[in-house]
Formats: sequence, C-alpha cells, structure tokens
Amino acid sequence: MKILVTGATGFIGGYVVRNLLACGHDVVATSAHEQIAAEKNWYPLVTYRPHKIGSVLPENLARYFEMPDAVVHLAWDGLPNYNSLHHIENNLPAHYFFLKALALQGAKNISVAGTCYEYGMQTGCLEETQMVEPANSYAVAKDSLRRFLTELAKQHSFSLKWLRLFYMYGKDQAPNSLIPQLHLAVSQGQKSFNMSPGDQVRDFLPVEKVAEYICTAALQNKVSGIINVCSGNPVQVKDFVKEYMLQHDINIELNTGYYPYNPLEPFAFWGNRDKLNKVLDATSV
Repeated sequence: MKILVTGATGFIGGYVVRNLLACGHDVVATSAHEQIAAEKNWYPLVTYRPHKIGSVLPENLARYFEMPDAVVHLAWDGLPNYNSLHHIENNLPAHYFFLKALALQGAKNISVAGTCYEYGMQTGCLEETQMVEPANSYAVAKDSLRRFLTELAKQHSFSLKWLRLFYMYGKDQAPNSLIPQLHLAVSQGQKSFNMSPGDQVRDFLPVEKVAEYICTAALQNKVSGIINVCSGNPVQVKDFVKEYMLQHDINIELNTGYYPYNPLEPFAFWGNRDKLNKVLDATSV
C-alpha cells in the first residue's frame, strides 16, 4: 500500500514513517524542508516530495504525491504557542484546502492528527461521543478542521479518521517537554528537577506506541470518525516521572510545586480507549 505521510520530519512523523516501512508499505513523505528530511535514516527508503502547507498547491496534488492509497496527516506548525491566532487564521484554511484537494483528486482514506485539547477544560475520562469545548486557538483550529472535513466527506465520499492524540514521550521530543527537561537537569548535574505540583492526572503513551496506533487506525477500514489515541490509564504526573526515572536508572530529587499548574489544562483528564480497542481488535483478527 502507498501511504502519504505529512509532517514526516516532526516528532511523531518520523516514528510513523519508520513503522510503515517496517510493515512493508510504500511511503511517500513530505515536509517543508528537504534538508532536514535528508538527514533522517528513513530518507533513502521513501519517496520524498517537499511541500509547505499554505504555499501554492501543485496543479494535481494527488499526482504530485504519487497517488497515495492513504493519507496520514500529521503536519502542523506554530506550536507550542497554543494561543496564537496563527492556528485559526493560517493553519486552519491552509490544511483544509490541502486535504480537500487530495480528497477531490482521489484520496479515499484520510487520517488526521487531532488533539485531546479539543475537549477543553473538561475533567475525568474523555470519550469521543461527548461534546468538545476547545479553550485555546490551537484546539479551536483543530476541531474546526475536523468539522470542515466531516462535511466534506458527506459530499465527496472518503473515509475520515480523526485521531485525538493525548500525551506522549520519547526520543527527539521537543526540548521544552517534561521528559527532555528531566534529562537536561540530569545532564547538567542538577541536584533536583523543578516541576509543577505533579498531582495532576494525565494519560501518557510512549511515542513508539502512538505511532503504532496511528498506523493501525489509519490503514483499517472498519472504524472511522474520532478515535482517542491514548493509554486509557490515568496517572499522576509525579508518579509517571518517578516510574520513568526507575525504568531509566535516573536518580534526582523531584522539586514539585516549583512551577504552577498549566492554565491551558484541566486538573485531571485521560482518554477512554474503547474505540481504539475496537480498532486493534479488528486488525488482530
């Protein structure tokens, strides 16, 4: 199967590309900067087509990307500035018209990375069927893109999977993220690691598992619509960090409460993964 992966040089994108290659698929990868892609170990193994979303589209976008059988759309810029209007004013229309062009030119299987931030400040176990309440520009843009594509799919028949990603961690993650900051503190010989109170409840998955779930969900045809990509296991942030330290033989004191709670997030939330389990069950038969 030939699969187009956008945002291939991003944190998740590289893992998705490698997962698809390991499964024997023909990968067409794209990103805005080919010089960055050329440094990746997967670059010689894919068909690479540079494209910056928001720039002028080729006359036939699908043909430019080798007429893929499926699209895994991970591209998105402007993070981690979640409140920037860039997400609404620039990203939203650019990504909609990019995906619309692919859909109208023959793409029948489109999977897009959403975000748990679409649920807004709701607490507890978050299910795909509940109303969303996006509370920042990034989440508003993502949820709006989902709605636009859902309407488009009604008029131009294609399968849409909207993959709501929760928290992830792993090699090559953005340096301002929790685990990279932990490793930085250790490498600098600091006696303690400054963090938030840590009693917040979140849903974590290693990025390798996230990529596996994305690929599995994207390539199956029995479950569509919104799919939470999550562990389904609520855990306090400080407990997650302690377990990570234990697994990686890290010894450093946790200075909890140094930073305040993140105002963009509710105190406790995690994903319901019943629908994801249906995806996994369907592909294991």
